[in-house]
Order: sequence, then structure tokens, then C-alpha cells
Amino acid sequence: MIDFITIGKQIYDVKNWREKHRLIVFLLRVYLHYGDMKNLYTFFCEDSLRKATFQAKFYPLEQVTRGFFYKGSTFQERAELIKNHYRYLQEKLLPEKFTDLCQSRNVKIWQSADEDVDWQASLFFHIGQRKEGLLSVVMLFGGQPLYQIMFWLNKDKNGEDALWIGAMQGPNMEGARELVKDTTKRAHRYRTKNLILYMTMAVARALGVRHIYAVSNDGYYAMNHVRRDRKLKTDFGAFWEEAGGHVTDDPRFYEIPLIEPRKTMEEVPTRKRAVYRKRFAFQDDVDAQITANMEKIFK
Repeated sequence: MIDFITIGKQIYDVKNWREKHRLIVFLLRVYLHYGDMKNLYTFFCEDSLRKATFQAKFYPLEQVTRGFFYKGSTFQERAELIKNHYRYLQEKLLPEKFTDLCQSRNVKIWQSADEDVDWQASLFFHIGQRKEGLLSVVMLFGGQPLYQIMFWLNKDKNGEDALWIGAMQGPNMEGARELVKDTTKRAHRYRTKNLILYMTMAVARALGVRHIYAVSNDGYYAMNHVRRDRKLKTDFGAFWEEAGGHVTDDPRFYEIPLIEPRKTMEEVPTRKRAVYRKRFAFQDDVDAQITANMEKIFK
């Protein structure tokens, strides 16, 4: 029998009473779903690369036992989601880059040409984001996270590869509003939250998935715990629709286009065309950089 007690003590700080309680709940769920837990544990241990990554951080075993990723996810769905995500990444990435991303080392995918600031974007996984995904596209400004989108890779109901967005997180720092104004200006009036989604679309295309899905307000994982009469601070649905998305037959998810719809110059008012030309050139550079940098980490 697998020693999940020892594993649990590596996941949770048992000196903290809250963490000790979580350990007890973890163990109860482990033994209620022992067959599925054993299969997930075996999945990581049967491959030397996955095993080395897994033994450094056991968080997938916690993720599968908790109501993470999206509202109403089942134990079996989470187990398959986790396996499919790591399987897909391992098939695509160079072994050392797979290890980097699994062990919370960032991989830069974009760098602003502006010399007066350090404005960049990376693929990264932070343990604090484990409730909403298994990887993120994070935008950094001066070394501080400005915007990030958390996601995972998994099949859709038709068996097609897809990138699934679990959340989008905005700035949480002093002077955030002014920073967002600054980056919007640098991007030629292209909103920063649209830019982080644009970057995520570019990552999805580079990874070769066929679809992008994103949680709706009702599908957000925290809705497992939020009262029905309370609302989220962020209206995911309105933003996904603005980006060209539509609700799927599962109301917990929107489908978002792989390529952002772009106005033609004829559709742009004459007085704004100069700004739009600069914006489109900026976006094209984002695409080119992400495509080139993703190619560097592929097999």
C-alpha cells in the first residue's frame, strides 16, 4: 500500500492546526478513492522524468482530492485532467523545459522593446495558483506580476486537445491603476487584460491545441464555496464575450477563438488609424516572439 500519510505530511505543514485538519481530510478522501489515487500516483512514478518532477512537489495529489479547477469537477475528472495535462506537455517539450515548468522555473516567452522598463511575459507555475490551473501565462512589469491567466491542457468532450482557462488575475499591488494605464499606453491603447489573453491565444496556437475554453462565472472553482447570492469581483463572461467567445452547451465554460478578431483598416475611423497600425504591429511582434520562443522549448 502506498504511504499516503508520509506524502500528506510533505504536502501539509502539520504544525499548523488548519493544515493538520487538511491532512486529515486529504487522507479520508485518499482512502475513499484509493483506486484512482493509486492510478494517479502510478502515472507519475512509471516514467523517470515525471517521477523526478513529482517527488519534488506532490501538489497534484492534493489537487485531485479538492474541488479545484472548475465548479462541480469530480474526482475522476480531476485525475484525468492532471494526467492529460502532464502527458501533453511531456510529448511537446524538451525534457529540461518540462522539468523547469513543473518545478516552478519560468520560461520567458515575450520581452517588451521598451528600454526604460522591464516588461515581459513567461510561462510559469506557482503553487498558490494550483486551485485554478497547472500552468500560467504571467505578465511581469518591473519584476512584479501584473496580469496572469491560469490554465491546464486537456481533451474536450469530442476528444480534441484544448487549453482550458481556470482564471484570470489582475494586479494586486500599490499603484496598480497607474501601471495598467502605463502598459495600455505602451501597447498603443490595447488594454492589458486583453493583451494577456492575446498572449494566451498565441501560446495555445503554438502548443497545437484545437480549442480554448474558459470558465464562466458559474464555472469558476470557488463557486463550489460561494453563496448563490454573492457575485465574483470579475465578470468572466462579459470579458470572454467581448473577446469573441460564446457559452458552450455546458454553461460552466465559454469557447474563445484561437485568434483574436481584428478590425480591418476600413472599419477603423480615419482619426484612429495611425494608433491601430502601431497596435497591430505591436501585436504582430507579440505573436512572433511567442511563436519563436515556444519553438525553442519544443522537441
